[in-house]
Amino acid sequence: MGLMGGVGISPVRAREQFLRGGSVEGTVRSPILSSWQRSQELGLSPEGCELPFLQDLDLDGRLVRAAMPVLDRLQSMFAGRNMNVSLADGRGAVLQRRFGEASLVRHLAAIQSVPGFVFAEQFGGTNGIGLALAERQLINVYGAEHFAERSQSSACSAIPVRDLLNGRIEGVLCFGYPLSDTDAALNTVIRRAAGAIERRLLEQSSTRERALLQAYLDARHHAPADDATGDGQLGELSRSGLDWRDQMILKERAADLISAAQRAAVEVALPGGRRVTLLSRPVTSPSGVEGVVIEAVLPTAHLRLTVPAEAAAPPAPLALQALAPAVPPSGQAPGSAPGRPAMTARKPGTPAGPRTPGGTTGTEPAERAEPGESTTSGLVMVGEPGVGKYAVAARRRLELLSEASARIGTTLDVSRTARELAEMAVPRLADFVTIDLPEAVLRGEEPADPRIGLFRTVVHGYRDDCPFYPAGEPVDLRATTPQLRCLAGGQPVLEPDLRSATGWIAQDPAHAQRLLDHNVHSLIAVPLLARGIAVGIASFYRSRDPAPFGDDDLSLAQELATRAAICIDNARRYTREHAMVLALQRSLLPHSFPEQNAVEVAYRYMPAESGVGGDWFDVIPLSSSRVALVVGDVVGHGLHAAATMGRLRTAARNFAELDLAPDEVLTFLDNLVGRLDRDEGAEELSASSTGIIGATCLYAIYDPTSQQCVMARAGHPPPALVGPDGTVTFPDLPAGPPLGLGGLPFETAEFHLPEGSQLVLYTDGLLANRHHDFDTALDRLRRALAHPSRPPEDTCEAVLRTVVPHHPDDDIALLVARTHALDSHRIATWDLPADPALVSGIRAAVTRQLTAWGLDEVVFATELLLSELVTNAIRYGTGPIQVRLLYDRTLTCEVSDHSSTAPHLRHATTTDEGGRGLFLVAQLTQAWGTRYTGDGKVIWAECALEVPAGKPGVLESCFDDIPAI
Repeated sequence: MGLMGGVGISPVRAREQFLRGGSVEGTVRSPILSSWQRSQELGLSPEGCELPFLQDLDLDGRLVRAAMPVLDRLQSMFAGRNMNVSLADGRGAVLQRRFGEASLVRHLAAIQSVPGFVFAEQFGGTNGIGLALAERQLINVYGAEHFAERSQSSACSAIPVRDLLNGRIEGVLCFGYPLSDTDAALNTVIRRAAGAIERRLLEQSSTRERALLQAYLDARHHAPADDATGDGQLGELSRSGLDWRDQMILKERAADLISAAQRAAVEVALPGGRRVTLLSRPVTSPSGVEGVVIEAVLPTAHLRLTVPAEAAAPPAPLALQALAPAVPPSGQAPGSAPGRPAMTARKPGTPAGPRTPGGTTGTEPAERAEPGESTTSGLVMVGEPGVGKYAVAARRRLELLSEASARIGTTLDVSRTARELAEMAVPRLADFVTIDLPEAVLRGEEPADPRIGLFRTVVHGYRDDCPFYPAGEPVDLRATTPQLRCLAGGQPVLEPDLRSATGWIAQDPAHAQRLLDHNVHSLIAVPLLARGIAVGIASFYRSRDPAPFGDDDLSLAQELATRAAICIDNARRYTREHAMVLALQRSLLPHSFPEQNAVEVAYRYMPAESGVGGDWFDVIPLSSSRVALVVGDVVGHGLHAAATMGRLRTAARNFAELDLAPDEVLTFLDNLVGRLDRDEGAEELSASSTGIIGATCLYAIYDPTSQQCVMARAGHPPPALVGPDGTVTFPDLPAGPPLGLGGLPFETAEFHLPEGSQLVLYTDGLLANRHHDFDTALDRLRRALAHPSRPPEDTCEAVLRTVVPHHPDDDIALLVARTHALDSHRIATWDLPADPALVSGIRAAVTRQLTAWGLDEVVFATELLLSELVTNAIRYGTGPIQVRLLYDRTLTCEVSDHSSTAPHLRHATTTDEGGRGLFLVAQLTQAWGTRYTGDGKVIWAECALEVPAGKPGVLESCFDDIPAI
């Protein structure tokens, strides 16, 4: 039959396994399993549960009166069948029974045939009536799904019966039948039967309301009852000349007055400066039903409305001592003539004989008017105070939902969004709200199992001293708690009375008692579901209102939670993407800089709160102890900006390896950006990509041998220069167009930076923010930098502390470099004519210099490579020739001439006369290359000064393929 979920285990075996303490999760339907667990925690025995018997039943109450015709119809429908139809009240006590087969009653036990027994779950365990009250929905219980042994051969279907006005469960309709007679069509029958009972309950309220209206009309002698609309209103208001918007305003205010159930006069402001007075008066029907009538006092055409003498300043209602009545004394017709006019007109100051609550007639005027003015009165609404309260509550629920749409999800922060849900619910729905989210959701991930790793994310209430588990702590919940039950079933769970909520108490009895001591007495647990995935649990608690939560509250909590869950999931997905983009960007940014002596560097990177951008920076060692400093910014935020930033940084490093000047590097980057944009435009015809046009960059090269800095920028903010004396300047560096525009040249500028100067590069996010203007930010930056003795690390901290806002709108990249100079004693230079005879002399001079520096171990190798480089310059270059040695972390040998012809490494054949010199240079050095200058070129080669232990010498490695002789 698949009654247990169709998972290959019989219901009987599943029940036995559960009673033995085994796990049956996934093999038993969630409502049934939860009910079994609660029954066990209540200490109920499967062998037999003693049911309470009540003798003081209300067998003539409104529920029974509404259900009697329906029960009779069901008995006729099931005639001749083994069907037991029962009606229970909201406590689970059976009020009425009907049997399809009359003889069936003789074969049933008393608890199955006699009204009065209580089948609530805390007494009877898992059964139809008790489970329908607990789950608040249609329930089917088949055979072994019953907790008690006595019901194993039967099945039942049960459904709550609600009062349609307030949504409260008035009782339960239940069908009991043999397990072999299970029929899916019974669910349709029981739904229709319950609906019929609910409609008859509503008709009882409508009958009372019509009686009140008829009493009002009989007293006024204005109109028969058939002039009333279905909501307790006459057609008078619609014929008053007020448009529908005005009428809605008056009806909403009238509902408030009916729910207040007191004499009052309230002045209501309408659009256009008009004002209408609403009069609230009690009325009683001949059968004793008490209600309230609301009349509107309107000004006649072109005259100003008169204000009741007893009315205070609007809009607060004011109880009146004497007021013109809604129901005049019997036989007395208000107004000038009987009939059915739309409104009742009377001259101001003319009293209508009011009937006081004691039945006497008063003569005090209810209103005052200015001379010559008149007013017109008409019925707005009539109803019972209780019904009015339901209408007001319904409107307030709609207002709360409307407001929640605007106030939940204002940010893309998971925790903040959860808190916004709690702030919306307190105090209009609940007194306390707790929200538990899986740790995975807080990290932006999708939870594999939302029950694992729950963290208390939000605790919010009308007071702060209620002892809930604090926010930030892990929460380990048992399967029987309402919170995990709602996750398991995917539906909200209502616990009207926490004092009897065994699953909730069993989680932590001491903690539960502390909450009960603070008068926390009712709970709604709602799963936060988005796209079919549970992202958390929201728990709503009530303490101040003695009434428990009802179904209307349950529906409202579910709607709020549904809206919040979508916002939380959006924030979770944003958090995941933001973390992914941030991780990508951090992986593409430098984690450390290569060792070099030209500058002392510190840096900071701060991503924007709204989204990761494309700011980047780098420090690139160049030949001859020089260093390149570069900082850039890609427009936009997100994955595209981060990926583009990585591409540009990689390209900048590659172009830097070519030893190009700053303006040439920017030109290559500009061409690259243009090609990337064209490629993306061809691939993404939908224009979903924002492109790269607008990227900016600043590229600077510092030479410690001359203390000169050459830089160029492409639309980027200029750097700040801090002199050794603390002077801060922002050099006038030609701006240049942003990268990607193409066709425009970039210009360089050269500056002398004395040793100890600081070069500060940054992106525009440092100075541009909504909290202060650009000039203010620039002045703050100037003051923060005016401390030349500070190391770069301290300078970075000072800038962030002084200039950067707490919540930056854009990414911020900051690079601070303090310059060093290479000691002149570590620089040796020789100028040579293009004469091959001088090669031996330069070798001797180099040997003496290396010996003076204490570098005897590299003398032989340096002589060889300089011989090759100088010979190559003399043979292929143009004089004069200069040789320079730089003693820094490495030994750099430079040979410069005035030609632009660069040598290229190639494989020499056995018959070639040339080609072996550069091969030897490449083997003797750790790096070599060519750098072009304004008047020629420089061929440079770097020799390592330390050979790692165990590594063969340079010369040995060059000739290790020659066999031993």
